[in-house]
Amino acid sequence: MQIGILQTGASPDALRDEHGDYPDFFETLLAGRGLTFRRYHVEAMEFPGDVHDCAGWLITGSRHGAYEDHPFIKPLEAFIRKAYGEQVPVVGVCFGHQIIAQAMGGKVERYDGGWSVGPTEYDFGGETLRLNAWHRDQVTQKPEGAKVLATNEFCENAALLYDDRMFSVQAHPEFRNEFVEGLMRTRGPGLVPEDLMAAARDRFAKPLDDQTMAGRIATFFLNHQAKSNGAEKLRA
Repeated sequence: MQIGILQTGASPDALRDEHGDYPDFFETLLAGRGLTFRRYHVEAMEFPGDVHDCAGWLITGSRHGAYEDHPFIKPLEAFIRKAYGEQVPVVGVCFGHQIIAQAMGGKVERYDGGWSVGPTEYDFGGETLRLNAWHRDQVTQKPEGAKVLATNEFCENAALLYDDRMFSVQAHPEFRNEFVEGLMRTRGPGLVPEDLMAAARDRFAKPLDDQTMAGRIATFFLNHQAKSNGAEKLRA
């Protein structure tokens, strides 16, 4: 199944040679799970010609706010709504989670409660998953009809499901601890409180559940493909 990665940001220049760029992270995270990838740098206005150019779409994180006035924001929102309307599956991560919610009528804001950084626990319906976080913006009002799949005390709408067509998470399952450490070193000073970063470093020793989330993302895509193939056979 071919997934189009819609790149909405880039890893810091100082970290890219060592760690790679955002699409690299997702290809590594989802490797060996029956998916292939094609990249579109939508932040640079490189958009697919149609929502059916790939079998599914994955929207990356970004340093931008979904509510900011950048040239790619409105076209991306329109693309999201069209994909939903034509039942092409979409997954969003961090900024991707936020822009989907905004496109579908929810609200994204710079959260008054501050930052979430580093390994963070989320309640997925009674199952606790530990994933890396790096955000202050969050979905403060979910769209009507979206189902909350995960939450914690800091982030009420930590994962959302829109029927079986879109699935999004606020956390970064694609971020390894080494990359988060690099973010704290290059982007954190003067932006993220030092005590939060110190506490995040203390949590690096605990294992992440990134592969559990990778499995859920891949299963979401592949189940949608299987359902679509079944519908096509019935029509035939």
